Amino acid sequence: MSAKLLVHLTLCILSTMEELIREWLSTGSINIFGKPFAGKDTQGKILADLLDGVVLSGGDILRNSTIPNHVQETMRSGKLVPTEEYINIVLPYLAQDHFAHQPLILSSVGRWHGEEAGVLQATEQAGHPVKAVIYLNLEDDTVRQRWHNLKDTNDRGDRHDDTLEVLEVRLQEYHEKTLPVIDYYRKKGLLIEIDGHQNPEIVHQTILTALTDTLARQ
Repeated sequence: MSAKLLVHLTLCILSTMEELIREWLSTGSINIFGKPFAGKDTQGKILADLLDGVVLSGGDILRNSTIPNHVQETMRSGKLVPTEEYINIVLPYLAQDHFAHQPLILSSVGRWHGEEAGVLQATEQAGHPVKAVIYLNLEDDTVRQRWHNLKDTNDRGDRHDDTLEVLEVRLQEYHEKTLPVIDYYRKKGLLIEIDGHQNPEIVHQTILTALTDTLARQ
């Protein structure tokens, strides 16, 4: 088989996969979890562009909303916003009319164990039922290394929550409060675990393959 024909066949397969995923997802949602610097934003944007969707991050919604001072201070420290306030601020945002006919790519919406049922209910009621939960698995040491690399290049801009001290708090919060969320979705049969150590392109292709396998089983 010639290299040209191989490339053509590969592109045809990818196009078919993308169309199948788009049809399966419809106006549903995919929730992406991972430790800091796991690539959630990168993969979320790629998926949203591919599927004509909208990326919604719980953190971005909070940062762009009018929130009480004590909630701002909680976020600045690297800790998770208490569940009641998180649900009241973030979840209603998912039901906005201008999202009605698009799929949602959620970036870690509902990171504290106990928020999962509320997220599933809110997305269902908004017409964006969660179809899959992607977990970009990454070791803590890799997170720290990526932090150092990105601080050197300033790729994330001047974010107050990007100090090393806050990063360590965020990692602790992740282990204590978010890993049980991952287990919850695993038991629900919604979880797709991806090796986040790979380069972004391979991660993306792995996600597409896993999503295709998921819809084939349904």
